[in-house]
Amino acid sequence: MDEARCIPVLLCLLAAAVSANTECSQMSNTTCEACLKNVTCLWCNTDKKCLDYPVRNILPPSSLCKLSDARWGICWVNFEALIIAMSVVGGVIILSLVICCCCCCRKKKNKNTSLETERTMRENEERKVRQEERRAQMKTRHDEIRKKYGLFKEDNPYTKFDS
Repeated sequence: MDEARCIPVLLCLLAAAVSANTECSQMSNTTCEACLKNVTCLWCNTDKKCLDYPVRNILPPSSLCKLSDARWGICWVNFEALIIAMSVVGGVIILSLVICCCCCCRKKKNKNTSLETERTMRENEERKVRQEERRAQMKTRHDEIRKKYGLFKEDNPYTKFDS
């Protein structure tokens, strides 16, 4: 029962596709606006023909119509201008994305480097403090050894007076 319903629907769709194809060729030698009312049609400005848009190709081949004379969707925009405009817009979008990514990465990197410099400065201060503690410990140990063997130079009580 479902198959019986599908066959008339398929026939209707096929008829619509065939009628769309014939509509485009019937619109030849009219105006661009009349031809482009049907989205499946392509207007060629040189010979004033309304053609079926070649759906298998992204761009219509030059054997069908030159890109500078082909119109689709809007009569005042040809395919050459459309390709150039889309390339410029795409390039600007890609360039802006790259610039935004670089700026974001740079800001993130600067934040990380400032944190790293703070950390390294803190570590350097800690090292200096530990170094001073070790020096003080070594000095006291050396002084004890000098006292033990009588090599310690005590302050001389007989100092010269400057008058």
